[in-house]
Amino acid sequence: MARERTVVKGIVLRAVDTKESDKILTILTSAGKVPVVAKGARSRKSRVTACTQLLAYSELTLSESHGWQYLSEGSTIELFEGVRRDIELLSLASYFAELTEAAVVEGTESGEILPLLLNALYALGNLKKAPALVKAAFELKLMSLIGFEPLADACAYCGNPEPKDPVLDVREGVVCCGKCGKGERGLSMPLSAGALAALRWILYGEVKRLYSFSLAPEDLRRLGDASETYVHTMLERGFGTLDFYKGLSCQGGL
Repeated sequence: MARERTVVKGIVLRAVDTKESDKILTILTSAGKVPVVAKGARSRKSRVTACTQLLAYSELTLSESHGWQYLSEGSTIELFEGVRRDIELLSLASYFAELTEAAVVEGTESGEILPLLLNALYALGNLKKAPALVKAAFELKLMSLIGFEPLADACAYCGNPEPKDPVLDVREGVVCCGKCGKGERGLSMPLSAGALAALRWILYGEVKRLYSFSLAPEDLRRLGDASETYVHTMLERGFGTLDFYKGLSCQGGL
């Protein structure tokens, strides 16, 4: 009996070598996260090698057998060469892939998460946006899309629409004035007027315009510290790819 085939567009979040020349891929599609077996993908004669690379965005033909999806054919759409040519950008993009895999639950639709990831890679490699800006925006928007959007429209305690000395409570997921709620708050990360404005732009704006803002260095540092801490707190885990990226960034003096 012929296997039923489906054609999807997706990006490789993880690729694990197995057996002599096979790979097991984790692919993000618009329908969600899918594990896929790519038989012979590491062979010199394979026609699917390119589309089984980490971060390769491709059109893929899949066939199901015994509960597994197998890669039958593939054609690359975008390999993000601008990212691949720079080790720091590639390490940051690898963190985006690991973070996305951790955030997306298998069997659930990914909604805007696929375009979010694709746009982040394009912003890094093609638009040459500042990596720190892309990183913070990607982290916060991803958390928002999976249901962990912090409340940032006003102080969670006094209701002031422009909180004084604003902070982000990363445990409660709220923004508040620096002096409000002391004794009730969890771990608070200091923001600034500029960082708060950027936070609101990221949370409440469109994915396609996510990176169309700029920040002063200190504002960007505060936003980045808050976004990274928020991710760690919400997902309750760290990321090896992030540690590697930060090591490279420190060596490069970023």
